[in-house]
Amino acid sequence: MRLLTIIYTLGVLLTLSLSAADKPNFVIIFTDDQGYGDLSCYGGDHVSTPRIDQMAAEGARLTSFYVAAPVCTPSRAALMTGCYPKRVDMARGSDFAVLLAGDSKGLNPDEITIAEVLKSAGYKTGIFGKWHLGDQPEFLPTRQGFDEFFGIPFSHDIHPFHPSEKWDFPPLALLDQEKVIEMDPDADFLTKRFTERAVNFIKRNSDEPFFVYLPHPIPHKPLHVSPPFMDGVDPAIIEVLGQEGDRIDYKTRDKLFREAIAEIDWSVGEILDTLKEEGVDNNTLVIFFSDNGPAIGTAGPLKGRKGSTFEGGMREPTVIRWPGKIPAGQDNDQLMTAMDLLPTFGKLAGAKIPNERTIDGKDVWPVLTGEADSPHEMFFYHGGDVLKAVRSGPWKLHWNQGKPTQLYHLESDIGEKTNLLKSEPGVVKRLMDYLKAFEQEISSDIRPAAFVENPKPLSMVKK
Repeated sequence: MRLLTIIYTLGVLLTLSLSAADKPNFVIIFTDDQGYGDLSCYGGDHVSTPRIDQMAAEGARLTSFYVAAPVCTPSRAALMTGCYPKRVDMARGSDFAVLLAGDSKGLNPDEITIAEVLKSAGYKTGIFGKWHLGDQPEFLPTRQGFDEFFGIPFSHDIHPFHPSEKWDFPPLALLDQEKVIEMDPDADFLTKRFTERAVNFIKRNSDEPFFVYLPHPIPHKPLHVSPPFMDGVDPAIIEVLGQEGDRIDYKTRDKLFREAIAEIDWSVGEILDTLKEEGVDNNTLVIFFSDNGPAIGTAGPLKGRKGSTFEGGMREPTVIRWPGKIPAGQDNDQLMTAMDLLPTFGKLAGAKIPNERTIDGKDVWPVLTGEADSPHEMFFYHGGDVLKAVRSGPWKLHWNQGKPTQLYHLESDIGEKTNLLKSEPGVVKRLMDYLKAFEQEISSDIRPAAFVENPKPLSMVKK
């Protein structure tokens, strides 16, 4: 299978048609466990996000934008590959809902990622933050199309200080490229450090097309904030945190949510300011969204949270900006997904989209510019490997073991409060047919994940 990837790359290099000046830059700012209501511009009064609000005013809010899973690993696999997680066998870790330290499983190197698509079109590619698609050397971002990687291999709570006695995790590794440079880095400074590396990458590559993927570990538990954003925090909270010792006080750190989001907002501002300073602002598409619903924050008007296939688990607060190309100050309620970014970015970059394999995402550029409606007749919700629901137009049908359980009209009932199952038999039948057909189709077209023998947790090599 790896031969197909090589042939694909060589073929693209021979058929590039856009000059470097014609190619837009792309920046994905991706947070962790941030809910639909956890931005000021999405109605959140428990947070303050002036830079993201400004980004929305200069761009658009996407109010029906979905990730393909309600937890970390599968959501990221879908973003990278443009496919439902089940299709690339990344709906779960080896023996848990997500990949853990030293997992034998990872995203198959034969998959063609969004980074590989853009790299084949002449882009410089960098990831700064949380990967979570495999921590073994064979699965790291540098093996999946990224020129640069500075970050952590998975969630920052997969560390020895986890409060649950169920887990005995090894130290958390911080990597620069494929080299472990620190063990258990001070998590208070991760948002700052990842932002600074992304800024540096933009400055070094502003004269050629680039792709920045900035997947922040925050606001996933435990919350960490750098000192400048701790001003005004209750001294009693600071005193408790100063006494944490061998265990992180997750409950007390939950109270830092406003500060954690403020630092994320600062990060967005740093990226946007750098684009302007480097003279590439008008040629750069920036999109901000989260990997799944909230664990600490709020899903606003939506039902459900992280781990749920109700809207609150998978519909994300999403802001997109490209001056002069995406209409400013508008809301776009067309159904779009994180899987759409691979084909959309690839098309804008003049890259060849893989056609020898199924890609579930669609080119949604005409939708973003207001020239067309969503190309998705339906969108499917999974919990792990299990198909849970489908949305088609305004209708969403939940099912369980092949039987319909709940039907909602999302345009009039965004909170999924009024079950119309009994009053709309025709809609139920149509959506049931969609579910049955898709379950059969995807089960017959699953590409395997990759596995390594004798996986080991990452560690620093002693000199």
